[in-house]
Amino acid sequence: MPFPDEPLSQRVEVVPYRAAWADEGASLAGRLREMLPGALSVHHIGSTSVPGLAAKDCLDMMVQVHDFGGDAAAVLEHHGYRRRPEPWNLQEVSFGTACRKQVFAPPAGGRPCNIHVREHGGPNVRYALLFRDYLTADTQAAGAWGRFKIRLAQSVTDLADYGQIKAPAQEILMESALRWARDQGWRPQPS
Repeated sequence: MPFPDEPLSQRVEVVPYRAAWADEGASLAGRLREMLPGALSVHHIGSTSVPGLAAKDCLDMMVQVHDFGGDAAAVLEHHGYRRRPEPWNLQEVSFGTACRKQVFAPPAGGRPCNIHVREHGGPNVRYALLFRDYLTADTQAAGAWGRFKIRLAQSVTDLADYGQIKAPAQEILMESALRWARDQGWRPQPS
C-alpha cells in the first residue's frame, strides 16, 4: 500500500505509456547501482519498462542481491527509502514457489517508485524479467494487457482491490509468456 504522501494512496490511475519512463528508469537504476555497489544487478521492470504499455506512473525497479540479509535494506533506508510493511511486500509466490523479497517506497515526496530487493536467481527474478521481456516482444499482448488495466482502474480505484483483481489475470498472461519463453529459448539477461 502506498504511504499517504504517494499519489496512488488516493486513487489508482493507469495512464498511456510515457516515453520519459525509460530515461527515468535508467537514471534511477544508475543511482541504485551507486548506492548498492554490492548488488548483482539492477533492472527496470514492471509495466513502465515496456515500451508502449499503459501503466500506473510508478517505476518498478529490481535489485538482485546474493545475501538477502545483507546491507541493501539499511543502505536504502539511509537514503530515505521506506520499507513497505505489507505481507505481500515481504513474500511472493512465483511459478509456484514462495520467495522472500523486500519492497521500498521512495523518500517522502520522491518520484513514485517501488524498489524490489530479491535474491539472485530466484523464481521471482525470472518472473519479473519474463513479464517485461514477453510484453516488449509481443505488442499485441501488451496492448491487450494495457487496455485491461485501464478499464480495471476505471472501475476499481483502491490499490489493494485493483491488485487482487489483476493478479489472476496476470497468471493467465504469464502462461502465454512461459510458452513464448520456451519457443524463443528466452533466458534472463544481465542488467
